[in-house]
Amino acid sequence: MELLQSEPALFVGLVFLFGLLVGSFLNVVIHRLPRMMEADWRAQCAEMRGEPAELASPYNLWTPRSACPVCGHPVSALENIPVLSWLWLRGRCSGCGASISVRYPLVEGLTAVLSALAAWKFGFGWAAIGSILFICGLIALAFIDLDTTLLPDDITLPLLWLGLLFNLFGIFVSLQSAVIGAMAGYLVLWSVYWLFKFATGKEGMGFGDFKLLAAIGAWLGWEQLPVTILLSSVVGALIGISMVIFIKHDRRIPIPFGPYLAGGGLVAMFFGTEITRAYLGSF
Repeated sequence: MELLQSEPALFVGLVFLFGLLVGSFLNVVIHRLPRMMEADWRAQCAEMRGEPAELASPYNLWTPRSACPVCGHPVSALENIPVLSWLWLRGRCSGCGASISVRYPLVEGLTAVLSALAAWKFGFGWAAIGSILFICGLIALAFIDLDTTLLPDDITLPLLWLGLLFNLFGIFVSLQSAVIGAMAGYLVLWSVYWLFKFATGKEGMGFGDFKLLAAIGAWLGWEQLPVTILLSSVVGALIGISMVIFIKHDRRIPIPFGPYLAGGGLVAMFFGTEITRAYLGSF
């Protein structure tokens, strides 16, 4: 512990390697959690209809072993080394040659880089641990939302409570700021949702977005909510408009807002104070 405290470069390097491993696990969470949720919903619906439960093989974050979705080739330990295995295999399954999505090394690399940046910014201690947990939660939620337009309670709610727990000891902000941030984060988007629904008769976003912004507020405090909302709204609007204009995206198909909220939350964690000071300083 003393060595890690006295050698920041060593600490950052170890966190980077740890981030690669965690990123590999996040790929499993991103892929499997929505399918686990769907299986649970089907079981609940069958129970409500009085139908017998289907007997299925265990499927969770640990079982079965990872395999190629095309040919079923089990992923060996050497083929599961973060980033390097994808490069070594040239992005293809060793069993059938099917393409392996570049998103797998992207998630691993993104987790590693952001975790190392958090270790560098906060140094050895609870703030670094908390920020890495926050980063991992946001990355998982962003990619799940991209795939399914869902933000699972299994991640958003623990993330919210973890933020309050860390700030119970004032790790990032005071407990008062964290509680107000959680309340304000939820209520801001809840209000926007109902105003939009009353005005148009349509749902503009899902309840998961409320919970995600509440979690960001619980970690970063209410002071960082304006930066998060502004960044996510501007970037989301620009990308949404560009998709409609350039790739003829159907306006009736919803665009997930979670990735933009997650991105805004990450920027706010690393640079929110500086952005706010620069903005206020301009006046």
